[in-house]
Amino acid sequence: MSMSFFQPGLVHTPVTPFTRDGAIDYDRYAKLIEFHVANGADSLALPMHAGESVSLPDGERRALLEFAIKHADGRKPIIAHVSETGTGIAAALARHAEEAGATAVVATTPYYWTPPPAMVLEHFAQIGAAVKIPFFLYNAPEEMQGAKVNAELCLKLIAKLPNFAGVVDLSLDWQFMIELMTDAPRLRDGFQLLAGTELMVSAAAIGATGMFAPLAGIAPKLVRELYSLCRDQKLFEARKAQEQIAALRQAMKPGGVASLKAAMAAMGRDCGAPRPPLLPLEAVAFQKLVGELDAVATLRAEPRSW
Repeated sequence: MSMSFFQPGLVHTPVTPFTRDGAIDYDRYAKLIEFHVANGADSLALPMHAGESVSLPDGERRALLEFAIKHADGRKPIIAHVSETGTGIAAALARHAEEAGATAVVATTPYYWTPPPAMVLEHFAQIGAAVKIPFFLYNAPEEMQGAKVNAELCLKLIAKLPNFAGVVDLSLDWQFMIELMTDAPRLRDGFQLLAGTELMVSAAAIGATGMFAPLAGIAPKLVRELYSLCRDQKLFEARKAQEQIAALRQAMKPGGVASLKAAMAAMGRDCGAPRPPLLPLEAVAFQKLVGELDAVATLRAEPRSW
């Protein structure tokens, strides 16, 4: 699929289900993919950080991606998350993703390192050059302490990579996004900005046309409503859905992935505990989370179980 024709739209980012002994639960993963396909996803991105990618060895990441592509069977595009510590490792994951049938790849700055801008640019350039499918840069400074992405780096990357399709932004840095979307589309027709979280109203005002949504595993209808309103530039009307999502995000924040999996279990979609060193929510924290979910009125209209 050529870059100019691929718009990710509303991207669900599935969690990775584990069995009690910590193995990937592929039977449940199949059910989870079916759930996302049936509940409003335009694309799937996996395994993202919400899918515990950093807890998956290289072989498991490849097997998980192959399974998802085979199970989705062309019904939804699959965006492969290929972030890694080393540039060569990430580029190898990208090549594998393309060979396995992924529609696009997405990657962030190197894990653990804090290289200077020239090295960050080279990191992205080598990952993108390893494939012909669209490459998206994932800008997550809060998750990735250290190495920074700015508009200047992105403009240089456009010059280096014909398949650099856009930025998935978690920074909530409006100055960066405005600068990026003022200059990048002039250099690359169809360059895209995607909100990296479900806080899309402000990003949509700057030109975001897509959204990565971990919370779709809990509230797919609410996420779809917000996305559709933002896509249609009905930003004032989107505020109510945005406030409900903000409340849901706030409830998730203390426990991260553990809270996300606990909330999914509370909605009848148990995907097991996270992998160590992440710990599952303790009973008291789980009950507190359930109470906070009950306070989000729109969740009553969301699907229960699978």
